[in-house]
Amino acid sequence: MAPPSEETPLISQRSCSLSSSEAGVLHVLLPPRGPGPPQSLSFSFGDHSAEDLCVRAAKASGILPVYHSLFALATEDLSCWFPPSHVFSVEDAGTQVLVYRLRFYFPNWFGLEKCHRFGLRKDLASAILDLPVLEHLFAQHRSDLLSGRLQVGLSLQEQGECLSLAVLDLARMACEQAQRPAQLLKTISYKACLPPGLRDLIQGLSFVTRRRIRMTVRCALRRVAACQADRHSLMAKYIMDLERLDPAGTTETFRVGLPGAAGGQDGQGLLRVAGGSGISWSPGAQEVFQPFCDFPEIVDISIKQAPWVGPAGEHRLVTVTRTDNQILEAEFPGLPEALSFVALVDGYFRLTCDSRHFFCKEVAPPRLLEEVAEQCYGPITLDFAINKLKTGGSLPGSFLLRRSPQDFDSFLLTACVQTPLGSDYKGCLIRRDPIGTVSLVGVGRPHSSLRELLAACWDGGLHVDGVALRLTSCCTPRPREKSNLIVIRRGCNPSSTSAVQPQSQYKLNQMTFHKIPADSLEWHENLGHGSFTKIYRGCRHEAVDGEAHETEVLLKVMDAKHRNCMESFLEAASLMSQVSYPHLVLLHGVCMAGDSIMVQEFVLLGALDTYLRKRGHLVPASWKLQVIKQLAYALNYLEDKGLPHGNVSARKVLLAREGADGSPPFIKLSDPGVSPTVLSLEMLTDRIPWVAPECLQETQTLGLEADKWGFGATVWEVFSGVPMPLSTLDPTKKLKFYEDRQQLPAPKWTELALLIQQCMAYEPGQRPSFRAVIRDLNSLITSDYELLSDPTPGTLVPRDGLWSGTQLYACQDPTIFEERHLKYISQLGKGNFGNVELCRYDPLGDNTGALVAVKQLQHSGPDQQRDFQREIQILKAMHSDFIVKYRGVSYGPGRQSLRLVMEYLPSGCLRDFLQRHRARLDSSRLLLYASQICKGMEYLGSRRCVHRDLAARNILVENEAHVKIADFGLAKLLPLDKDYYVVREPGQSPIFWYAPESLADNVFSRQSDVWSFGVVLYELFTYSDKSCSPSAVSAVLAAWDPSRQLPRPLGSTAQRAAEAPPVPCPLLWVHELMKVCWASSPQDRPTFSVLGPQLDALWRGSGGSSQRSVCP
Repeated sequence: MAPPSEETPLISQRSCSLSSSEAGVLHVLLPPRGPGPPQSLSFSFGDHSAEDLCVRAAKASGILPVYHSLFALATEDLSCWFPPSHVFSVEDAGTQVLVYRLRFYFPNWFGLEKCHRFGLRKDLASAILDLPVLEHLFAQHRSDLLSGRLQVGLSLQEQGECLSLAVLDLARMACEQAQRPAQLLKTISYKACLPPGLRDLIQGLSFVTRRRIRMTVRCALRRVAACQADRHSLMAKYIMDLERLDPAGTTETFRVGLPGAAGGQDGQGLLRVAGGSGISWSPGAQEVFQPFCDFPEIVDISIKQAPWVGPAGEHRLVTVTRTDNQILEAEFPGLPEALSFVALVDGYFRLTCDSRHFFCKEVAPPRLLEEVAEQCYGPITLDFAINKLKTGGSLPGSFLLRRSPQDFDSFLLTACVQTPLGSDYKGCLIRRDPIGTVSLVGVGRPHSSLRELLAACWDGGLHVDGVALRLTSCCTPRPREKSNLIVIRRGCNPSSTSAVQPQSQYKLNQMTFHKIPADSLEWHENLGHGSFTKIYRGCRHEAVDGEAHETEVLLKVMDAKHRNCMESFLEAASLMSQVSYPHLVLLHGVCMAGDSIMVQEFVLLGALDTYLRKRGHLVPASWKLQVIKQLAYALNYLEDKGLPHGNVSARKVLLAREGADGSPPFIKLSDPGVSPTVLSLEMLTDRIPWVAPECLQETQTLGLEADKWGFGATVWEVFSGVPMPLSTLDPTKKLKFYEDRQQLPAPKWTELALLIQQCMAYEPGQRPSFRAVIRDLNSLITSDYELLSDPTPGTLVPRDGLWSGTQLYACQDPTIFEERHLKYISQLGKGNFGNVELCRYDPLGDNTGALVAVKQLQHSGPDQQRDFQREIQILKAMHSDFIVKYRGVSYGPGRQSLRLVMEYLPSGCLRDFLQRHRARLDSSRLLLYASQICKGMEYLGSRRCVHRDLAARNILVENEAHVKIADFGLAKLLPLDKDYYVVREPGQSPIFWYAPESLADNVFSRQSDVWSFGVVLYELFTYSDKSCSPSAVSAVLAAWDPSRQLPRPLGSTAQRAAEAPPVPCPLLWVHELMKVCWASSPQDRPTFSVLGPQLDALWRGSGGSSQRSVCP
């Protein structure tokens, strides 16, 4: 590729030459690549998809297929970007000019430790860009800067940054032209490398000032040239400095309407999309953005015509739904703007989460649709292809189909063959000619599709490198598979980026639930029987602060004759106790007095299948669609957590709200009960057709794909209106149904029948993800589906009723919680200053709201209120995966009282969690907790926040693999001009966790938090044993002297542990970390940014070990 030149015309200067006299031509402009006329591609009369134009531009620019997804087409002024599916029609008259540009940006492009493409091992990870893309990005950024498209301020600092960029640009030119700096400056002025505003400013300065600037640039250029950096290194440095100068240049901002934003009236706002952080929004034009969600948190995006103001048929309403069921609605002025936004988010999701998913068919890339239809991988590399075949067992004849990473017009068939030396892997090249037919050497004739070609190979066999190859089984792509197409971003949720232990592989296989005393339960009427339980209605009595609380509950009693399934029953209770989602039933706990009793929330309207039998044909199809979509949301939540339910059917779906007067119905998925993995073949056969076929063959494992089969059967059950046809068959005929791979009778609704067929595919790998199911359900909600399918159109709720129930309050300020809607459930904790309660925020009054943790003060004097408000403001400003999430606030009458609303983490505080589960927490898991706490504290330090109360009691456990820092009641923000804070207010202090300077002089800093972190390490590796706790070591108070260091007793305790019988690594290293955290001088303590990599290394080094920590 020819290097860009200082004389290269800018994009904004080129359109006149392309649109003057030509007619019926479409021009695609490429970034500047050298001197001479501008390079562009021209297309004549006909229809051309945006993706096809991008492919042609990529070929011309030397961009490989792996990096093709980073680029898109835009209008010449960049006012609108086109989705890959957009079709341009070139007519006889008129000329269109488009720009081919890199659209998708990520922070820290060039550091593998920061942001990189996924690799099977860390040392195999690759950069996001290759050299041609780097040159393209450099030319794009340089053009934007020099043309004035990128707005740069004129402060002294910004002037210096721009001059530094000019020096890098000149050094790059000298390197490319093999000239010395002095020779280059004779022909090129440094001002040619500056933005127009700065050029004009310098031109107006005095001669002496201009000469001084010129000499400064000359000296700087000599120093840079002396470094002998190559041109690509200079380009990379230029890009990094420019993006640091203008961080907003790597984001896209959309001006939208926010329905119901203020005072019940529509307000204007902004949406911002950034590759490093996801979607954020601002309720006004002041660009104060609040994060809404990162890309892995997005479940659903829909586009529909806005029903309110604006030119008829133009405005579009885009709805983004998060995993926690919160929505963001934005009204765009037209369809092009809406598609531009959705295509941007859609592309980022494919780059960071799932390379095969698309949220809307309106923006789906045609090449991706072809890959999905042909069960073909994208341009993954050979090592990933071989790894996927090995994961499938390396069966002889197994194969996969993938696009070539090097050629846009080729595919590769990679297959496993058996040789005398063992399994080997061979590849065949498949070529596509210009007319669309595909051919393979050794196959007689070209074929019209890949599927036809593979069928011919399947029948006739192949010979590759002299080895006979007979295809047997296809390794099909799975949702959310990791490959070189996925970008790993540092600091993002580990569930979406972990290569070693993805959350999708995490299983809740240990017992964790709240134990409920028998005398707190009141038994009411019997409601029937389950497969293994007797079910009663009941009431739970609880006293909190002297006040009695009653909660209506459902009691599931394990039948005595099924005691052999007791462990699986309790595992189901454990699973439900560790998840929190609006469409999942809440488990209060388990009573172990005599019989095992699962205590759940009582859902008023009962099971869905019973309700449908009662209502019969009176239930419209629109109502059923809403119920099915909510079930898909619940199962998508479990799929993201890697938790298979295993017992999906209409009887497990409970109806909490029937839906009336424009509000939709609301369902909750009940507990799975006894797992299919412990059931006998007879019991499994009885569950046909809800149980997946593979569960009858592989009885010891339960995969996520089993829930998709059960979902398909439930959809059929809900929409059919008749009893399941297999329910009355004898077991042998049921098994025959699966053996013959039969399907349930297809509904008349074609699109619905296709969805059921996909979910009930006999090959588990061919079933769609629940995100894809939700997308396909959206496509069923069309303007005429009621007329086609509803037996009683007059009973329908309005078409927008599908969304209006959740939007009644979601469109208002989501951080203000009305006090009257916070329903108390139980007390989570109580301290010296306040208490925390588990509540359900339920504005609709029907137990459909989300679970939240609510903190309120015990004493509400002016000083306490001020401190509490400061705590709220600090937590509100923190956005990290390792800090408890702020949800909002709730005000009492007249705003005389205030409550803090946070996310609910069902596993409680780390101190109690360690004590309860000590027997199964090895040192590897403790190191994981330590690493996560360290990352959270590193983030707090970057925001100049000192926690001041870091202790195991203030760390909350989200699940067994994730902890978060909480309780900011003592936190302080450091002044901008100081690195410490002197506390002058009196108050109780956690002295056993405080550093010496904090106790002696009330001085707090990030270094004092490091001291407290050392105490937290001590708590972790003693499992918070009460006999070993810092406060229990009586010598702390007896030996305390303000002139001496506090950790003498703690240090001696650690010393005793070190002198005890040898324990396996990494505990000795942990002891060393404690000691350096307890250095008497704050300057001698390490920072959290130093501790983090050490803890990560210790955790990786201890993975898979079963080391135990011991209390000294």
